[in-house]
Amino acid sequence: MITKEEIQILLKDIENERVERTISTTNTDKFAIAICAFANDLSNKKLPGYLFIGAYDDGTLSGLKVTDELLRNLAGLRSDGNIQPKPALMVEKISFPEGDLAVIEVQPSKNTPVKYKGTIYVRIGARKSEANEEEERILREKSEIKSPTFDTTPCQHTTIEDLDVDLFKSDYLPKFVKPNVLKNDKREIKQQLASLQLFDLPHDCPTVAGILLIGKDPKRVLFGSYIQYVQFAGKNRASKVLNERQFSGNLLTMLKEIDYFIKYTIQKQRPVFVTVLREEMKINYPYEAIRELAMNLVMHRNYQTNAPAKFYEYSDRIEMDNPGNLYGKVRPDNFPNETDYRNPVIAVAMKTLGYVNQFGRGIETVQQELVANKNGLAVFQFDDITTFKVTVKSADAKMESDTEMNVGEMSEKNVGENSGTENGADDTDSEANGIEDGADDTESAIDDTEIDTDDTENLSSREKNIINLMKDNNSISRKLLAKKMGISTATVARDITSLKEKGVIKRIGGDRGGYWKIK
Repeated sequence: MITKEEIQILLKDIENERVERTISTTNTDKFAIAICAFANDLSNKKLPGYLFIGAYDDGTLSGLKVTDELLRNLAGLRSDGNIQPKPALMVEKISFPEGDLAVIEVQPSKNTPVKYKGTIYVRIGARKSEANEEEERILREKSEIKSPTFDTTPCQHTTIEDLDVDLFKSDYLPKFVKPNVLKNDKREIKQQLASLQLFDLPHDCPTVAGILLIGKDPKRVLFGSYIQYVQFAGKNRASKVLNERQFSGNLLTMLKEIDYFIKYTIQKQRPVFVTVLREEMKINYPYEAIRELAMNLVMHRNYQTNAPAKFYEYSDRIEMDNPGNLYGKVRPDNFPNETDYRNPVIAVAMKTLGYVNQFGRGIETVQQELVANKNGLAVFQFDDITTFKVTVKSADAKMESDTEMNVGEMSEKNVGENSGTENGADDTDSEANGIEDGADDTESAIDDTEIDTDDTENLSSREKNIINLMKDNNSISRKLLAKKMGISTATVARDITSLKEKGVIKRIGGDRGGYWKIK
């Protein structure tokens, strides 16, 4: 509590925003509003405020005699329910020759905004007033920074038996504590866990972070603590499900599984024709980018909901949908340049364990990797206040789309050039002349001179066009070949069979994931 000497200094400091003086002993509204404003500490001085009862505005004492009843009434302001959340305050009688002072010392609240009868009050200099919208936002952000986060709260109805202590000792603790320090650490296991915010000693139970990071069965306690992966054959959820998997368990185990899954299942490579003598490997999704986004699913999600994080892979894109939108100081207008953490214990753990390289740089790295791999930029959506969504286009789908656009432009150009050709000519475009799909003698308008094959005398014009399209996109489907050439899929199938028999092309792999090799 404050000393007499400090009180005398503050009484004379008329403009001090941490001090309020009054000679009233019954104006409880005035007292409570002053307490509320001091507790909110809008200027974030992190110093206590003082209400002096028995002093004039100029700092002189009124000659008040403080009674026990007055002290009880003042102390009752803390718990009468009108000030919420309850403030931390002390009430004391200080006597001077000129009279007594009833001193209320109010500590800055860690859970702002504090309200009196539903209204937020703040101090601006030596004056107090109701908080405006911007001041209320500042108080809320201040509270989020200082208040305990969900991952640090005790996980009630669990015990140390719900933690994999052996895993903690072998895989977790050595990453956080230097070997020489760990060697001399004689503390019992609960204290070691508590030092890393994995155990709550006062409640004698693990924290939420403890259950998530090293729990034996986190989903039994936190029902939504898993990632749901689904691979669809098409571009929407109505299409056939090709693969489905659930990533659950403690994060030390789950993070490894996700890492391997992305590297060896999600990321696919295939050769792409460059010249007759050279091929390049094309990657559908860059490992580092998808890994970073998946790690964000774990690090930034809201674990208070029962909904899982979603990782959906469609034929042309990946979508990740996470419970919990932008948090704290991060807003759509400053994303991704601002940083805040919903789960700081989990964030620190993931960085220490090597799953996050540098705070605040993840999204920038993701975008660089995607652009370099020709996926295009990831698209982030904040429309739904309960979820955070990101979409990444497949480089394969983007390339096929670009190829289709280029071939389409070429065909339109050639059709225009051949518009004067007589109907029935072998090289006339079928669609331009109204010929039905399926006419076997219909030829594409793509120029035969594009063929690099040495022996072209035995190939029809249509077969040469098929080879050219396969060079542009060696994973092109029969259906897409038919569409680009304006012929039926049956005709394409016959021409492909002919090319195989002539030894010009060979199919490597199956219909999904395979490609055409031109000999």
